[in-house]
Amino acid sequence: MPPTPTGQKPRYSSFLKYSGFAFQLLGGIGVAGWLGYRLDEYLSLGFPAFMLLFIVMTLSGMLYQMNRKLRED
Repeated sequence: MPPTPTGQKPRYSSFLKYSGFAFQLLGGIGVAGWLGYRLDEYLSLGFPAFMLLFIVMTLSGMLYQMNRKLRED
């Protein structure tokens, strides 16, 4: 994004970046939960083991990725 005449980045740049993180996090957790639910249903498990496993794995991976991205900036 080109800098403004004063040499600063526009304010909406940060807002768009962080709102993008939020939508990726929500979407990833939603897809992981749905896939885990379907797998638990297919295997006829009484406890949602794969749903919880997929959600925790997705959350930890996305938080690591977000942390790494924020340290770059």
